[in-house]
Amino acid sequence: MNATLDPKLSRWLWLVKWILVIPHYVVLAFLWLGFLIVSIIAFFAILFTARYPRAIFDYNVGVMRWSWRVTYYAYGALGTDRYPPFTLKEVEDYPAHLAVDYPAHLSRGLVLVKWWLLAIPHYIIVGIFLGGGAWAVNRTESWQWTVSGGGGLVGVLVAISAVILLFTGAYPGSLYDFILGMNRWALRVAGYAALMTDVYPPFRLDQGGSDPTLVVPPASGDAPTPTGTTETGDVLR
Repeated sequence: MNATLDPKLSRWLWLVKWILVIPHYVVLAFLWLGFLIVSIIAFFAILFTARYPRAIFDYNVGVMRWSWRVTYYAYGALGTDRYPPFTLKEVEDYPAHLAVDYPAHLSRGLVLVKWWLLAIPHYIIVGIFLGGGAWAVNRTESWQWTVSGGGGLVGVLVAISAVILLFTGAYPGSLYDFILGMNRWALRVAGYAALMTDVYPPFRLDQGGSDPTLVVPPASGDAPTPTGTTETGDVLR
């Protein structure tokens, strides 16, 4: 997950963004319902074939990507004044990006426990960040945080940043980096809980708009090769 802060944000636009994003909220409500349904299909597909159906994978990544763009525009970050596009696809010139590498193989056994048991420590942390951890915990609620706005520590810091922006015209860089780090952590957990990877998310707050890359050591003992993927488990970026 990467993002770029707009150099000149409006001092007042954030006051009405909750109205402007209503069309996105309506569409995302249906998209996340579809996400929940096809994720159940993907669960059984992985359980019996050890593979995530590619069409479902692409759809689910698209829903997460769309949600992240709306979150970044609205009250999960307020990092841009550019209105989010209505598309599941990557938009190269939009300031918020999310991509997930398609896994060639997934564990049949882990699919039974990773989305609830193994991820519990992360759910607690994400719950503090987002006020309930809705990115990952409330899968049965269609992850409503992506539709209803931020909360928890992220919400508090975004509100502080908005007030500072209103009076100074500048978004505080340190707060921006911290907010992006918390969102990045939550998105990594979301990708893991959505069964998109078997690699456990790191307990690390990578701040700022650019996600660090991961050098994956090859199994054969050859020299490490930069993958260009992130430390979400060489999946989410």
